[in-house]
Amino acid sequence: MVARGQLVDAGLSATEIGDRLRQGRLHLLHRGVYLVGHAVAPALAREAAALLACGSGAVLSHRSAAAIWDLLPHPATAHVCVTVPLARRLARPRIRLRRSTLDDRDLRCRHGLPLTSPPRTILDLAGELGSEDLERLVAEANYQHLASTRELGDQLERNPGKPGNARLRSVLDLPGGPARTRSPAERRMLRLLRGAGLTGYELNRRIHGFEVDVLWRELSFAVEIDGYQAHSGRLAFERDRLKVASLKAHGLDVMPITPRQLRDDPDGVVARLLRALDLAGYRGPG
Repeated sequence: MVARGQLVDAGLSATEIGDRLRQGRLHLLHRGVYLVGHAVAPALAREAAALLACGSGAVLSHRSAAAIWDLLPHPATAHVCVTVPLARRLARPRIRLRRSTLDDRDLRCRHGLPLTSPPRTILDLAGELGSEDLERLVAEANYQHLASTRELGDQLERNPGKPGNARLRSVLDLPGGPARTRSPAERRMLRLLRGAGLTGYELNRRIHGFEVDVLWRELSFAVEIDGYQAHSGRLAFERDRLKVASLKAHGLDVMPITPRQLRDDPDGVVARLLRALDLAGYRGPG
């Protein structure tokens, strides 16, 4: 990736740059920004080109930064998200521009590209994502040790007027903290648990050598969400029976729930779960 000014500094004239464009040795990506030699842009070429097109002080941010941190997908067809200094006034096709003053604490470099830190990226996205999507983002960043609750709290304190602050604060204040879910069924299950006011559970935790979907560790009680597609077939059948037998041998009571039950009979799921928890000795908060 190269900018026109860099080519001029290297001694190329306007005519020579034009010749290279016609010969396919340069490919125009943005005004004054070229891909060298490649007919197809390699990984992160669009992001590097966008930074060159926006000039000094530009950093990748929002969904582009989240994708580079492996926190959110960002399609190759989507505009690259870039934040530039407040004083910078520009517009570029295929680049989603924001203007902001960024603290040095909020800047990082990954794969050779300047971008916002994970905590700052999450704060930026808090104004764009719904509460459930934001919770998954926060939980995933925490799971990957990219952004702690303390670091996100620091972002809120340093940026009190930023859009999305209230939503991010409400996610951080959720009972038990933001929960990491891996499927729509798990998200439905989490909504039911919170709606029923249940506490004391852990999601996707290991016990006795196996990972269970929902665990009340002190009660030796667990819930497994058993979808047909994920658990069909001989190998899956044998694996699941071994898992349940092993957990029961360690004294763990396992309650199976299907995604269809969560979708079509949520009240029945809650009623059965409350009855099973009562038998296990659940006493609720306080």
